[in-house]
Amino acid sequence: KKERKGPTNKSPYSRLHHLLKLLLKVNHKSMRGPPTSGAPPVSGAQNYSQFGQGETQNGPPPMGAPPQRPPVSQTYTPGAVNLPGPQPPYGQQFGAPPVSMQQMTNQMASMQVGSTAPSPAGPGYAHPSVSQAAMSAPYTPAAPPTFPPASTAPSQPPPTEAVAQAPLQSYYRTLPPAQQPFPNAVPPFSSTGPTQPQAPPPVSPQSFPQAPPVSQPPFSTAQIPPGPTQLYGGPLPSTQPSFPRPPLPTSQPSAFPAGPPPTSTPSQLPGVMQPQLPVSQPSPYHSGPPLTSTGFPPQVGAPPRPPLAGMQGPPMASQGPPMASQGPPMASQGPPMASQGPPLTSQGPPMAQANHILPTQPGMPPGPINASLSGPPPQPGMQGYPPQQNGAFGQVRGPQPGYTGPYPGQPSYGAPPAAPALAPAAPKRLDPDSIPSPIQVIEDDKANKGSEPFTTGVRGQAPPLVTTKFQVKDQGNASPRYIRCTAYNIPCNSDMAKQSQVPLAAVIKPLAPLPLDETPPYLLDHGESGPIRCNRCKAYMCPYMQFIEGGRRFQCGFCSCVTEVPPHYFQHLDHTGKRVDCYDRPELSMGSYEFTATVDYCKNNKFPQPPAFIFLIDVSYNAVKNGMVGIVCQELKTLLDYLPRENPDVESNIRVGFVTYNKVLHFYNVKASLAQPQMMVVSDVADMFVPLLDGFLVSVSESRVVIESLLDQIPEMFADTRETETVFGPVIQAGLEALKAADCAGKLFVFHSSLSIAEAPGKLKNREDKKLVGTDKEKSLFQSQVSFYNTLAKECVAQGCCVDLFLFPNQYVDVATLGVVPTSTGGSIYKYTYFQAPSDQERFLNDLRRDVQKQVGFDAVMRVRTSTGIRATDFFGSFYMSNTTDVELAGLDCDKTVTVEFRHDDKLSEETGALMQCAVLYTSCSGQRRLRIHNMAVNCCSQLADLYRNCETDTIINFFAKYAYRSVLSSPTKNVRDSLMNQCAQILACYRKNCASPSSAGQLILPECMKLLPVYLNCMLKSDVLQPGADVSLDDRAYLRQLVSTMDVAESHVFFYPRLLPLQKLDVESMTLPVAVRDSEERLSRGGVYLLENGLNIFLWVGVNAQQELLQNIFGTPAFSQIDPSMTSLPALDNPFSKRLREIIESVRAQRSRYMKLMVVKQEDKLELIFKHFLVEDKSNNGGASYVDFLCHMHKEIRQLLS
Repeated sequence: KKERKGPTNKSPYSRLHHLLKLLLKVNHKSMRGPPTSGAPPVSGAQNYSQFGQGETQNGPPPMGAPPQRPPVSQTYTPGAVNLPGPQPPYGQQFGAPPVSMQQMTNQMASMQVGSTAPSPAGPGYAHPSVSQAAMSAPYTPAAPPTFPPASTAPSQPPPTEAVAQAPLQSYYRTLPPAQQPFPNAVPPFSSTGPTQPQAPPPVSPQSFPQAPPVSQPPFSTAQIPPGPTQLYGGPLPSTQPSFPRPPLPTSQPSAFPAGPPPTSTPSQLPGVMQPQLPVSQPSPYHSGPPLTSTGFPPQVGAPPRPPLAGMQGPPMASQGPPMASQGPPMASQGPPMASQGPPLTSQGPPMAQANHILPTQPGMPPGPINASLSGPPPQPGMQGYPPQQNGAFGQVRGPQPGYTGPYPGQPSYGAPPAAPALAPAAPKRLDPDSIPSPIQVIEDDKANKGSEPFTTGVRGQAPPLVTTKFQVKDQGNASPRYIRCTAYNIPCNSDMAKQSQVPLAAVIKPLAPLPLDETPPYLLDHGESGPIRCNRCKAYMCPYMQFIEGGRRFQCGFCSCVTEVPPHYFQHLDHTGKRVDCYDRPELSMGSYEFTATVDYCKNNKFPQPPAFIFLIDVSYNAVKNGMVGIVCQELKTLLDYLPRENPDVESNIRVGFVTYNKVLHFYNVKASLAQPQMMVVSDVADMFVPLLDGFLVSVSESRVVIESLLDQIPEMFADTRETETVFGPVIQAGLEALKAADCAGKLFVFHSSLSIAEAPGKLKNREDKKLVGTDKEKSLFQSQVSFYNTLAKECVAQGCCVDLFLFPNQYVDVATLGVVPTSTGGSIYKYTYFQAPSDQERFLNDLRRDVQKQVGFDAVMRVRTSTGIRATDFFGSFYMSNTTDVELAGLDCDKTVTVEFRHDDKLSEETGALMQCAVLYTSCSGQRRLRIHNMAVNCCSQLADLYRNCETDTIINFFAKYAYRSVLSSPTKNVRDSLMNQCAQILACYRKNCASPSSAGQLILPECMKLLPVYLNCMLKSDVLQPGADVSLDDRAYLRQLVSTMDVAESHVFFYPRLLPLQKLDVESMTLPVAVRDSEERLSRGGVYLLENGLNIFLWVGVNAQQELLQNIFGTPAFSQIDPSMTSLPALDNPFSKRLREIIESVRAQRSRYMKLMVVKQEDKLELIFKHFLVEDKSNNGGASYVDFLCHMHKEIRQLLS
């Protein structure tokens, strides 16, 4: 005002002099005492209280004062103090706008972004109540700190407040400017606290950066809606009622105990985990003083803190804020998580937190939490945020530990303010280290559960994760290799199940292979009378049956019916009521075992014939030209010696037959008595029949010479073929008819190359139409084109004819239709697009060998029985169901899973728990009819907290994927994605509402065992089936949809969240693998080499700056430019690194059911786009959200549900 009244003809120098005097006056005025009560000035310009006037305190407190905790660790729970005035509702983030435009402009103009910490109150926070300190009143260090002294223990559990502030904004980064939040999602902060970010900044160097950041559109602050629309900024302030709080008495708890807590103790309510203060990488626009080694800006006039050993950045327990699992989230990268449950130890600095924190780069100061958010410099005479009380309890917030000061090289408090900063920085996302890390969870599980054997005797005990290597001891429940449940505590009633929305399901893999150190299920023979069963529900004898009346009768654990014990099975009971032979009989003491079935369990009451394998080879032009025909015939010569058998010393009794086809079918007589094989052609494909019976299905050992002669002749016979058209339906009909004629079950191996457009039953047309993708008609692309194949599949199942399909397409072949028979019969589909013998032969042959040799059962029927109160209602997998209870599988191999969903039909009791028994009746490859039994008991709970304490996220994701991938047959993919997101939000909102400690709505709180649900769900939602990129073919989507439907939990885990190993950290002396890194481009070092595997592919990514020695050891050349990206196998070099790396690749391949082809990807090469598709924490080209953005979106959904 004085300046306006003054003379207008002053020279620029005198005006500058005048401004300096004014500034000094303002500074002088600001040297006042602690805040007093009184209303804030309504519109007057506020004092500038940026760092350096001595009013705010930062860093170590004066020696005489009690140790002051940095405010960032202060959380606030409404209710911790009695507050004057009405409490605003949860979720209120912005208070009333400042009264005048001038005040708003002032506040906006001097906001500092990234130089100091936010307070736990949400950005914006509100007009203070009348009794509050004046807004412009600065703070002098003399004011007593509001923290309890070091000796004061918290009088009640610390609140769980400032953990994760919600970005209430869509996680897709394409909002129009009108809806954009602050550039990095967090309003800028000054040392004195927040303002209401609601006015446009003045057009001056102090305004927000106008250049659009990479990840967000240009943004204007004027368009911010007054409501909470903020992306995750870090450290996100907790949502707080819209008036500052009176100082908290020292007896009140603050977020941290006063003394340094042990680093492993959570500083929140027991069982609540919060992220610690992460260290983000310094940004190129780094604005702030270099920090001391403790992570604080250097403080003038204060004794330096001793540096913390081995750690730069956030201080540990004894320094500044105790770091036990709490701290601000990172800058604008997403909500930090308050995970419920015991904190996990971190990977880097030993802090109790769920996610490791990357150290800063050497030679650079640790970046501020809002590292790249250097905001506008403050203007003299204008205050930034009004002095926000520390923790809203009465102290002005200074810069936080781990934050830099306002300008590069500027001293911290107590020094004069520096000149304004240079150009404002571009905003950067928040560091993902502050959100739950899959790698951390996986490593913690390995450490906690990998050393001890997992004994299955304890009911309702969740097993180790699928990524942990562990040994199983069967003590009454089936091994997790056979059955994994989504929850091991299931709700007692349906209302609780509906409320939580947690799916109740089991992923069952009845014939799962076991490691060598585990005993396969015992085979029991009860003679002609067969297995003992309950009279009413027909459950098989198991450990849950209770013997009564001295052992003469037993009560069924499933239906409570009492059944007589047959005389031959009678045994006395001991003093505990158990049979004295309990531990001698696997069916009374183990979770998994097998019975030999009697003739009553066989079709038509007669024992089955040994099964047959029929090989049907496409010999059309494409199949011959790409080399497939020659490769198959050559391989079969040796492969037929490895047909599956029970006893490796005994010859397999599976018989084999051969058919070739294009537009017509050629059957071969390979009878042992013939000198040469005979070909018989069936050209009437409309009415398929088998032209010969004797000599079509033969024993390999008897007809070996004739078979080898045939396999030599087939490639020559069709070498010059010009026939391009093929049939497909009649091919399967031919194999089916042959099995019918031989009266046996079996498997067809079909090698097929092109769309079946020849005139025949099941003829197809090209219906690939990319324009339908994303529309309501998209679901038709996943459905079968013609009903012919559905009928054919039903006939195959009735005969026990399983179909495995090997596809070699160069263009659209309609996998959705061709796959109907394989997926309905328990078969598999293998796809080799653009098959080229040199590069794809190894993958194909390994798949073929494994497919032919693996253990398989035929003509299988599976039924799942449950105890009273729940029942199996839905089934997912490759099978056929003719009724609501029996899962029929023409073939069931060791890789196939059946997923079963359960629903309540009555109440359950916590005492008895819930039981399930999976019984599979099948014909073994030797022709023996068997029953395999798997039993599982889980707990029941009446408290939601118990349900959330004992879930398995990997299994839930496996179930969700199968549910979603089946839903695309009947719903548009967008609806499927939305439905899944909604269910996930409901699961987490129910936990938040009913199980989490009371806290600010701004926090995102996740159950400990479900904290990875958002990241894994996001990976699934942006998978090619549900959200395809432009380059993903319809055939690929149909193929993946059918593939996932039979995956077990280990396969679906690595499929959706690939494993990424840093090979530069490989220790060739050790047998252990290097710890994996998270699937994000940020984790890749230009000097590193990484191995990524997802169950279908292996990528070897080579950074441009990889060490020459490393390249020499792996590729035999020290030059990056000389690496051949087309290689599919690594050279066998004579050095320890090369040997160890090739061993690792082979062992990784051995863990998966499909052979993974190796692709070498050089950084900045065209193949890198494919590789980046599997970095699933990043934003994807097809529009899929990054993990951070998705987490923000989920938080928004949860808050909407809660409100």
